[in-house]
Amino acid sequence: MSRAPRLISPDDHLQAPAHLWQTRLPARLRDLGPYVKRMTGTAYDAGGGNFRFRETPDGVLGDVWHYDGKQVPIVKIAAAAGFYPRSSVKFGPNTFDEIREGCYNGTARLADMDQAGILASANYPNMFVMFAGEQFSFAADKPLALECIKAYNDFVIEEWCAGTGGRLIPMGIVPLWDADLAIAETHRLAKLGFKTISFPEAPHRNGLPSISSRYWDGLFEAIADADMVLSVHIGTSPMTLAAPDAPAAVAHVGASYYVMHCLMEFLWSGVFVRFPHLRVSFAESQLGLVPYTLDRCDFIWENIIIDGVATVDQRALPEKPSHYFRQNCYVSYFRDPVGLEMTQHIGVDNIMFETDYPHLDCDWPDCLTEAEQMVAHLPQETQDKILFGNAHKLFRLDIKEPALA
Repeated sequence: MSRAPRLISPDDHLQAPAHLWQTRLPARLRDLGPYVKRMTGTAYDAGGGNFRFRETPDGVLGDVWHYDGKQVPIVKIAAAAGFYPRSSVKFGPNTFDEIREGCYNGTARLADMDQAGILASANYPNMFVMFAGEQFSFAADKPLALECIKAYNDFVIEEWCAGTGGRLIPMGIVPLWDADLAIAETHRLAKLGFKTISFPEAPHRNGLPSISSRYWDGLFEAIADADMVLSVHIGTSPMTLAAPDAPAAVAHVGASYYVMHCLMEFLWSGVFVRFPHLRVSFAESQLGLVPYTLDRCDFIWENIIIDGVATVDQRALPEKPSHYFRQNCYVSYFRDPVGLEMTQHIGVDNIMFETDYPHLDCDWPDCLTEAEQMVAHLPQETQDKILFGNAHKLFRLDIKEPALA
């Protein structure tokens, strides 16, 4: 990069390093905790966002996580930065030697960010931990899982983000099987300086209470009170609409539809009435679906006030759904030329560009160039908000915001 970095990405990913749980778990638990073994075999999709490894003598060499009776490979599509062209990236296993060090080392990530024009980055866990920590929340041994979650969070704040001057934004995970434990970990993370916590987009599809159930209200309140952000990523709950035998492209194209379902549940459930200071960041929502969703929600709110199954109770939701969207919600995209033509229908203060490093959709090392080209037709003030200003405000960053052009 010949220019100073200016992108602030609300959605990148951290590949847990091999040493994490073997050095951070209590000694008595390390034999039970996650560890990496180099093996030869193939990777396969077990469904529900779960990747698995099958050992075969004629397969590919890969580093494989072992935990909770599972073998989980590092797959190329989730650590694809630096592989060209995209069409050459295969699904199979990777070793730590093959992927960029910036996937798992904070110092190396800063160098990759400088090269790509990224000023700051919030990182969801990658495919082993899973984007909201589901690997641990759904493990059989819950006391061990809780220790694994705490060890991951401690690594994030003490190693991953340490010494980066706030450029790596600390994102934590919480135990999803128990709301009280999740609240307790949120309080701990707030004291440590975390900016955001990851949460599944449809907990009910994971067999957990729904967003509408009010089960999570204590967690939402704790996050709001701590001025942290609730970060929601696609793929944190099973995508169940597509037929089991549908082509894989159906899920890739349709992933953002699930975000709209999550957005609607937040808007209609009254969460933002009860917690007006809660801010939610929806990763990989893209933009084109948002105007229709908001318009349809507002139409229903204004017109479908009847008895029966379609009842809208305006006493419980005194403002239009779009009001709560613009007050509480942020959507992000990495490529959506149609959606960028409709920014005025979304709200320029609610849109953020994400790089998705190191996933296959990422344009590294050309992130800044590509991002600026996408928004070049918009007013300069709008460009600056989308590329860095909105994320800077959302995460309440201490780093200096780039000067407006």
